[in-house]
Amino acid sequence: MDTKAQLLGASCLAKAHGPAGPWADPEPLLTPAGVRQRLPVHPGRFLARHYLVPLGLTQTEAAKRLGVSRRRVNELVQGHRAMTPHTAIRCARVFGLPTADWLAMQANWDSHALWKAQRAQPRAA
Repeated sequence: MDTKAQLLGASCLAKAHGPAGPWADPEPLLTPAGVRQRLPVHPGRFLARHYLVPLGLTQTEAAKRLGVSRRRVNELVQGHRAMTPHTAIRCARVFGLPTADWLAMQANWDSHALWKAQRAQPRAA
């Protein structure tokens, strides 16, 4: 292989991978498709803002209607508990928002939290 071909090969590598080649430290992590950059709303906060407050329901009354403990509703509203499929079905039956919407909110919340944690971790060499 002559020097011109070697230079051409090095030039192609530099264009494709930057001047340090494919072994260089990659660019900062980009947000993957489907993960929101802004903090999504937690389903418990959504429950409080769009249903409990406008309907004038206390957490105790909501817990009775949902058939769950008051502690469970409180932890959900505070963002300390996830919206499980079980709770999502109960919320859908009581408040009318489809189960898939409750679970989508939780999925958005979970994927954003995981992405935030991955960005904070130092990358392995």
